[in-house]
Formats: sequence, structure tokens, C-alpha cells
Amino acid sequence: MTMTQERPAAAAATPPPAPPAKRKTRRTPLTWYRGGGLANLLFVLPMVFVFFFFSWSPIVQSVIMSLQKTNLLVSEWVGFDNYIAVLSDPQLGRAVVNTIYFAVLALLFGFPLPLFMAVLMSEVRRGKGLYSALAYLPVVIPPVVAVLLWKFFYDSSPNGVFNTALGWFGIPPQPWLSSAAQAMPSLVLEATWAAAGGSIIIYLAALLSVPPELDDAAEVDGAGIWRKVWHVTLPQLRGILFIMLILQVIATAQVFLEPFLFTGGGPAGATKTILLYIYDKAFRNSLGGDYGEATAVSVLLAIVLAILSWLYFKLTNRWSTS
Repeated sequence: MTMTQERPAAAAATPPPAPPAKRKTRRTPLTWYRGGGLANLLFVLPMVFVFFFFSWSPIVQSVIMSLQKTNLLVSEWVGFDNYIAVLSDPQLGRAVVNTIYFAVLALLFGFPLPLFMAVLMSEVRRGKGLYSALAYLPVVIPPVVAVLLWKFFYDSSPNGVFNTALGWFGIPPQPWLSSAAQAMPSLVLEATWAAAGGSIIIYLAALLSVPPELDDAAEVDGAGIWRKVWHVTLPQLRGILFIMLILQVIATAQVFLEPFLFTGGGPAGATKTILLYIYDKAFRNSLGGDYGEATAVSVLLAIVLAILSWLYFKLTNRWSTS
């Protein structure tokens, strides 16, 4: 009797036989064709061609041009002489310093302001659509029109718009664009006004992804609006904040329109940025332009921004996903 009871138990403990391993199918051109590979290739090929023709082809041509002395009609191969010439040019160092100065000011004022405005607008119960439209309105205005409008506001005479407003408080007229100390902050002020609307819309869309139960729990715990923003809202927006930060750094490193239209790089080179330096090299210096040196600076700028972006994403990847 004992033997008959132990046999079923032992049989039950025996694991079922493993299923036979699937044989790995060998990929051949015939199986690739039968699986629709040719149709997929024909579908993707036009997009690959367009991307290569309009993106990678100009990049390759720029690298080749940076190694030549050319006026677009006659070219002479000079190797790395263009890079040596621009790296030894003191004007490039001044342009780099001005660009960094612009980027720092733009980050100090232009990065937190849209986030602050978006958080305030998200707390508004009525008229949120109207406020969003008003915030985005500067983005709709053509950039050249906006710069010319602000240039009128920055009139340094006592009758200028901003100087008239300062006069109401007893402040003397300011030389907004004609002062080396005030020119760059004036450019940053207009650039922040012009670009803040797009960032506000992005932050408003990101705030919709914050779970409302987190806000409700914070309110139950007695947290005010600022503690709720600091401890609930901002941690939920870490990913978008890191993306917006690097995008703003890249955009400010390539600023051109404001210094070109406001001051032309003046006064005394105080607002001459890297892109304005490239423009001067290509179109202002000599007959036909020094396109080789201008392209060399463009390639150097692209390399620096690529390395900076790679390091940034490496350092912030863990923080943005944790």
C-alpha cells in the first residue's frame, strides 16, 4: 500500500519535458524578399535620399569647403590652414566670449521665466486659453518685425518709449543699444520676450501629464502653491526641463538675428557673436568673401555643440529618468 502511494507522488514531482527548441531560421536574400524587404526598401528610399541630399550632403560639402581657400568660383586646397587662421584670430575669442555672455544671460532670465508663467497659467481657473494665446503672440510676430519694433522702443533719446517710461519714475534716459555695457542685456530682453511663448506652450502641455492626485494629496497635507510646485510639479517635469535646457543652450549659441539687426555687432564689438563673426568672414571682409574660414568656424561650432550635447545627455540621463 505504501509503494502504491509513493509512485504517484514521485511521478507528480517529475518536471514535464521541455518543448523542442525552435530552429533559428536562416536569413537569406530570398527570405528577405518574400518578407517584404524590397517593398520596405522602396518605401524608405525616397525619404533616405531627401534626408541625405538636404542634410548630410551640405554637411559633407561644408567640411570639404573648410579645407579650401575659395570664393565659390575658384578653389584652392589649403588643408587645415583655415582652422589655424581662425583659431589664432583674436576676434573669434571675443565672439566666443560674447556668445557665452549672451547664453548665460538668456539662461538666467529666459529659462525660468517661461516655466514660472506656465505654472501660474496652469493655476488659473478661467481664461486659460486667452492667456495662452497672449503668451504665444510674440512667436507669431515675424522676428524681423519684432526686432525693428523693439529697436524703436530702445530709442536712446528722452522721447524713446522705454526712456519715457523711466522718466515717470525719475530715472534718466538710458543708452540702450549704444552702450557696451547695456547692449547685450537689451538684446537678451528682446530675445526672451520673443521666444518665451513657445516654451510656455510646451510647459503647459507637460503640466497636463502631472497626475492630479499628487496635487490633491499635497493640498490635503497643507502645502501651499510654491511648496506644491517645488516638491510635486518640478520633479514630474525633470525630463522636459533637461530637454528644454539643452535646446536653449544650442539656440543661444547660434544667436544671429538680434545682434545683426540691433547693433551689427557693436558698439565696439560688444555684441559680436559667433554667427555674426561667421557672417562677417563670408560677406564683409574681402571681395568674394572668405568662405573657407567662415565654414571652418561653422564646423568647429557644430563639433563643440555636438560634444556638449553628448556630455549633457550622458550626465543628465540618470537624473531625468530617476
